[in-house]
Amino acid sequence: MSATINTVIIGTGSYIPENIITGDEFLNSTFFENGNRLEKENAEIIHKFSEITEIVERRYACPEQLSNEIGAIAAEKAIENAGIDKETLDYIIFCHNFGDIPLSSNRIDILPALASKVKQRLGISNPDCVAYDIIFGCPGWVQGSIQADYYIKSGDAKRVLVIGAETLSRIIDPHDRDSMIFSDGAGAVIFEGVTAEEKTGILAHKTETHALQHGGLLTMGRSAHPDEDNGNLYLKMNGRKLYEFAVIQVPQVIKKAIDKAGLSIEDVNIVFVHQANGKMDTAIMKRLFKLYGSDEVPENLVPMTISWLGNSSVATVPTLLDLVLKEQVKGYKVKQGDVAVFASVGAGMHINAFVYRF
Repeated sequence: MSATINTVIIGTGSYIPENIITGDEFLNSTFFENGNRLEKENAEIIHKFSEITEIVERRYACPEQLSNEIGAIAAEKAIENAGIDKETLDYIIFCHNFGDIPLSSNRIDILPALASKVKQRLGISNPDCVAYDIIFGCPGWVQGSIQADYYIKSGDAKRVLVIGAETLSRIIDPHDRDSMIFSDGAGAVIFEGVTAEEKTGILAHKTETHALQHGGLLTMGRSAHPDEDNGNLYLKMNGRKLYEFAVIQVPQVIKKAIDKAGLSIEDVNIVFVHQANGKMDTAIMKRLFKLYGSDEVPENLVPMTISWLGNSSVATVPTLLDLVLKEQVKGYKVKQGDVAVFASVGAGMHINAFVYRF
């Protein structure tokens, strides 16, 4: 067997904000829908929300923190975990959707790119370390990892740092109950090219964009409060349609990635799926196994953090990976030879997945 270049993970890191936001934080909120104030008591709205999404807590960044800062913290941890010289990084890919948003401003700052800001914070002087951003919805970090794989396997790079970070608490509408889904956080992973006869690391990947019919499921829009006229735009989603889309389409993309890797669902030991909605992720997995003719999803296949971390968009998957690798998610760990699936779905509408052997 001839030697090949494998794209493998050599370091991970994450930053979980200290501010824990429970449902009680929304008891005094004023929620609207279609211009009308919701008549139900907030306690009932919050309880129903948690029942549907499985989110009990979420995390918000400290007032002075920006996305590039929490991304840099996760990156520093990944570099330390990898035990490498930061100057040997060939690329820094920062995946986000809203750039830096100062508290109470609702204005996005993406100049310079967050990746460049991180490179400055890390004190990397090497000009051959190229830093740029990806805006790709919630699947951004997965797509950044796929790009890293292309760079490494083409021989263009040896080491690539991929960061996913977001401060969604700065861009959500306080009058929209869907805003209780979103949170802040950061995760970072370093990929390295390793030449070996055995095929490990990223085995295969698949990405799709369903913009024509579904591009409007996640957009920016006015506040749900009919009297707000300050010109601000907030993160908006068609939750029901998005759920239906994800449950139907995501399993098919995951299966295509597994098929490209020459494997079957029985070969998969763990699935790192975007933490968007607990019940939705459960439904996605059930539909995936049905595509393989099975009605049973094995226990301990899908680690979940959404109940206590909420949905931090591009940060969910790398944060989940870091926590599992460091055995901080009860009942989950990986060993050499395990096969994992990484998958996400989000604004665009983009879906992506890659298959990885540890």
